[in-house]
This record gives sequence, C-alpha cells and structure tokens, in this order.
Amino acid sequence: MRIVGGTMRGRALVAPDGMDLRPTSDRARESLFNILAHSPLVPVPLVGCHFLDGFCGTGAVGIEALSRQAGRVTLIDRDVAPANANLKALKLAGQLISAIATDLQRVPKASAPADILFLDPPYGSGLALPALAALLEGGWIADHALIAVELERTEDFTPPPGFEIADTRRYGKAQIVFLHPLSA
Repeated sequence: MRIVGGTMRGRALVAPDGMDLRPTSDRARESLFNILAHSPLVPVPLVGCHFLDGFCGTGAVGIEALSRQAGRVTLIDRDVAPANANLKALKLAGQLISAIATDLQRVPKASAPADILFLDPPYGSGLALPALAALLEGGWIADHALIAVELERTEDFTPPPGFEIADTRRYGKAQIVFLHPLSA
C-alpha cells in the first residue's frame, strides 16, 4: 500500500499484521482523488479543505488528502493506532478520534465542519447510514460538503433523509457513492 499522489507520492503505508482491515485500493483512491481534484461535484478545492476520513483504518485516504494539500484532516476509527503510526512515520499531523463514527457519545462535536468526507465502513455492516446521521448531528458535515461512501459493489444504498446521491462510481469489488447534504 502506498500514497498514489501529491507531495508524498510513492511513500509506503503499513497495515499491522493480523488486523482486520480492508484498505481502499490504490486504484479506487487514485480515482477518488482525481474526482476530488477535477469534478464539478466538489464544492471547494481539496487544497486547504477540512477532510474527514471516517472508519479510517490505516488512515490511507486521509493521508492521501494531506499529501494532496488538504488543510486539515480528521481521522475517526475505533482503533486509531494504525493511522497514528502512519502519520508519525510520515511526520504528518491530523486530528485522531478513537470512536466508531456512529457513536455520538464518543465522537465530539465538531469545532469546524468538514468540506469533504470519506466513509468506508466494513462492507455489509449497514454503518454508513447511522454514521451519516451521527456526523450530521455532531456538526461534522458542512452545508456545502461532498461525502464519498465506499461500499461493496453489490450493496444497495439509499441515502438517509437530508442527503441526495450526486454520482456513483464502481472500482473492482467496490463502489463509491457521492452525496450532498440537502439545503434546509
């Protein structure tokens, strides 16, 4: 696993042995960041934005955002040790929150909402919908945000109230569904 673009392109990322992690593939990450850099779906430039990586695992997607000059990155997972190890190895800084993204009791209220969010819950877990609800209630989703949700290619996904699907892309065994919050 490696960083596929930006200032740290080619740098290695590690996933601890024995961990039950399924990192987003290099191909899917590269495609995701090409969309984030060039698509009219994206409300703000990636450069300088607040990027949130929910269910971050190794932190690969959030670290990719930092490599591509995101201004601030928040990484959320029940075990942030793998992400923290990769941040330290690369001498990067990010906000680490040790919690499941669906847990309103452990995920603190946002000091500033994220412009771009990436959620990659375990395939088939059904955690994307409660994570969206919790992050919205916690103030983590900006009114103009773009949310990318990675799911297994065959998973059905209907956005919760308050969100609309902007696009869906498929990469091997994965699909990425892009959402926008609906204006109030």
